[in-house]
Amino acid sequence: MAYQWKEQLDRLMKAGAAYADVRHYPKDDSLFMVMLNGNMLSFEQGRESGFGVRVLADGAWGFAASSNMADITGTFDKALSNARAAAKRLTRPIRLADKEVLSGSFTSPADLDTLSVQRDFQADFLQKMDKALAQKGVSQRISYISAQSKTIEYYDTEGAKIVKHIRELFPAIMVRGKDADGEAQERKYSPPRLGKTRGYEIMKEEHWLPEAERIVRELNQTLTAPRCPHDVRSVILMPDQMFLQVHETIGHPLELDRILGYELSYAGGSFVRLSDFGSLQYGSKKLNVRADALLENSPGSFGYDDDGVKAQNYMLIKDGVLVNAITSRQMVTEANERAGKQIFTSSGGTARATAFYRTPLERMTNISVDPGTDGTLQDIIASTEKGIVLSGDKSWSIGSNREQFHFANDYAYLVEDGQVKEVVRNAAYSGDTLPFYNSLSAVGDESTWQVQYVPNCGKGMPSQVMQLGHGVPVCRFDNVKVGE
Repeated sequence: MAYQWKEQLDRLMKAGAAYADVRHYPKDDSLFMVMLNGNMLSFEQGRESGFGVRVLADGAWGFAASSNMADITGTFDKALSNARAAAKRLTRPIRLADKEVLSGSFTSPADLDTLSVQRDFQADFLQKMDKALAQKGVSQRISYISAQSKTIEYYDTEGAKIVKHIRELFPAIMVRGKDADGEAQERKYSPPRLGKTRGYEIMKEEHWLPEAERIVRELNQTLTAPRCPHDVRSVILMPDQMFLQVHETIGHPLELDRILGYELSYAGGSFVRLSDFGSLQYGSKKLNVRADALLENSPGSFGYDDDGVKAQNYMLIKDGVLVNAITSRQMVTEANERAGKQIFTSSGGTARATAFYRTPLERMTNISVDPGTDGTLQDIIASTEKGIVLSGDKSWSIGSNREQFHFANDYAYLVEDGQVKEVVRNAAYSGDTLPFYNSLSAVGDESTWQVQYVPNCGKGMPSQVMQLGHGVPVCRFDNVKVGE
């Protein structure tokens, strides 16, 4: 099969293409199981297979995909035809940044592929979680498993040959109840990175049962708690909230295609401008953020991107200053041309597509905040005069250019004069992105740092859902508006 792909790619080059690549998915298996109040609410299992072809001709992209392996030649020809048709409406010729031509492979770390585990065994695990969650104060309990296992073969006309075996597992449990005012409250748990594996071996009762007990306990605390005061306080974000803060207000606005205006019609743009790189004070000097596709055992680590560029670890924000973006071969060239100078030296290796029938886009890898030197959670609380600790994302609203935000939380408790005080319900906070990050006053040490997974990052038109991770510590931000 490898020879056949090369033969087709060579044929397109002889027909006038400037570049072409093909991504072949021999298999793309998925599983989704949901248990609601002891009953199997949903069971979905699927398999896709096929190939997608990109062709650059006359300065424009053409794309075609098919699951019909009997029509490989026709699909390649269609991709070239689509490129030539697109070129007739071209306003800016596409040029790709240089890359190192590589051959290699990547396999996600997993001893036990979730898709190979018997379904009744997995259903039994969900049933056990359901029983553990069935306690006083809980009116609704949910447990689920979402998993994917796929193989991707990549070849291009520059000589790259790459094979990836990607395995993902995203389990979670959740409880809901009604407070004294009849309002719904919830508490959930999605595991952070557990050791060196993404396999089913993380589904151990000795880990999950204590977490089930904890979220039920915290839900019941919330159900009887007073409402969150409307105030200006320091907010101490736990990793299960900090990851979403980073995702929405650092990750997305630093995707270079957004900065260039390509996402405006669907998912919004970015307040960042090309002139900001190297000078914009994005946050306080305590803020150090990196795009780390080399992070062990995270869905944002994939070996090679869908441009055939090797995964990298590089800084986005250094000592609070914006220094780089989430980039691909196409966008770095266009950005440098628009700026009239070299801002980006090469692709950051972040182009990814969610399936064989979608084209690659700039996607977040593992966008992570480096741990700091301000100690443990207890140390940060002890140095906080008037604050609130916030955990768990309940809802969020983001400005169209990521310039402002509002987040609500599952679980929160107040801090006064360095002491933990009462739990409060309906906690929320809001702010403007740059002032918020510039108010960063404490960054927890390595003991507070967790890799939180994101199974459902949406972007693009047609929509593509991608997976990634965020390594984040406990962080404190001062003078933040809080309330309901």
